[in-house]
Amino acid sequence: MALRMLLLGSARAAKLAVYYQPARQFASAAGKSGGGAGGFIGGLAALGAGLWAANEYGYINLSQATQGLQASIPQLGEPKKDYGAVRKAIEDLLDADDYDDGSYGPVLVRLAWHASGTYCAASNTGGSNGATMRFAPESDHGANAGLTVARKLLDPVKAAHPWISYADLWTLAGAVAIEAMGGPTIPWRPGRVDKTGTSDCPPDGRLPDASQGAGHVRDVFGRMGFDDREMVALIGAHSLGRCHADRSGYSGPWTNAPTTFSNLYFQELLNNKWRKKRWDGPLQYEDKSGALMMLPADMALLWDKKFKKYVELYAKDEEAFFKDFAAAFSKLMELGVPWPAAA
Repeated sequence: MALRMLLLGSARAAKLAVYYQPARQFASAAGKSGGGAGGFIGGLAALGAGLWAANEYGYINLSQATQGLQASIPQLGEPKKDYGAVRKAIEDLLDADDYDDGSYGPVLVRLAWHASGTYCAASNTGGSNGATMRFAPESDHGANAGLTVARKLLDPVKAAHPWISYADLWTLAGAVAIEAMGGPTIPWRPGRVDKTGTSDCPPDGRLPDASQGAGHVRDVFGRMGFDDREMVALIGAHSLGRCHADRSGYSGPWTNAPTTFSNLYFQELLNNKWRKKRWDGPLQYEDKSGALMMLPADMALLWDKKFKKYVELYAKDEEAFFKDFAAAFSKLMELGVPWPAAA
């Protein structure tokens, strides 16, 4: 799906690699990936004002949302694919005084993550393509408890823009939410299709188990093709949101700013003194104040020497974290998607 790009004031068309970029601008943008499915991300480049999207990879610049950006030139009778309008509709849903810490952003990131994190490289099954969490048994998997909230939240957006697949909508919502909460630009492109039944649902147990240690983390993320650095970067999404006892059994936020995407998670993990929480729930750790918590899988990043060096890096260098997270999260959302050949 190739589009031509036009720079305002010039008749010269160019093919450039571009990435999802909403109207609100924050500190960091995407950088290189460590290879694999995201190896091409290192070629993505920021665009100046007025630069319209597309190249052979199909990445979209949504910075001109109000001008009706389309991802492809529609054929006669095809609906207009205005991804800028979808982005704006998602942004309009984020603030919510009556939900958690005042934002649906973290649960939308969790939806994109869990919809994508079921991928298995060996069998090429699972992943974001298909949006199979719409169906049981996947919708009932314990790791997906509470995500009905996010799926229902996006249903009106889908109804208003029926041409977008659920699979594209869920992943785009995650990208929009991350940047709206101050995080990096996430390279995103459309092309996922929806499955129509339960036969494509991945088996239970593919998502990370918070009660486990470093070996489990490497098994789960390694199954998808991630290396240690990418694993730590992706777990940095715990800078957002909180755990709910009625969903996972765990309770509390990782940071005091659960609706701001930052490297604070790594700073808290590295610099706080953590102790086992005394309560009737599963094993988790708390800081001295009892206000913050860490899961056993979080502590594994601190106790494993190979993981810890990246915790230390990201705790002191937010730019490095943003760069690595953007590349790894984009890669996560693309695993298993059968992209069309470049034009």
